[in-house]
Amino acid sequence: MKKLIATILLSLAVILPAMARDEITTNVNVLPAAAQTMLKKYFPKTKVNHIKIDKKTFGGRDYDVVLTNGTEVEFDSEGNWKEVNCGINQVPAGLILKSIQNYVKNNFKGAKIVSIEVEKDKYELKLSNGLEAEFDRAGNFRKVDY
Repeated sequence: MKKLIATILLSLAVILPAMARDEITTNVNVLPAAAQTMLKKYFPKTKVNHIKIDKKTFGGRDYDVVLTNGTEVEFDSEGNWKEVNCGINQVPAGLILKSIQNYVKNNFKGAKIVSIEVEKDKYELKLSNGLEAEFDRAGNFRKVDY
């Protein structure tokens, strides 16, 4: 019985990672509709360089999209953006709550939001001045990391 269990566990350890291989493509049509719409709306003049499809072991996928200008956008399996990293460029204002935009404008003079990540209960921002700021999902300031 122990050998059978060990054999099954070993088989799963080999098979499951093999099933969860990443795929690389340039075909925008593999993205969920919501992701395609977001890219067309906020990055209309920028082409997709490549898309990495992260196939999860137990189902679902994440999509990491790299645009030709270096911008990286991460989407969940439903096409909702999880992170937008524009490098040194500013994240499109339409992706950022007005309250967050106003707070950054009033408290970090001259700084641009160059990266934003949305999590279950917060937004994490990276600013062009090197600071990182955190806001709750309602857009209320929580903290800054220097």
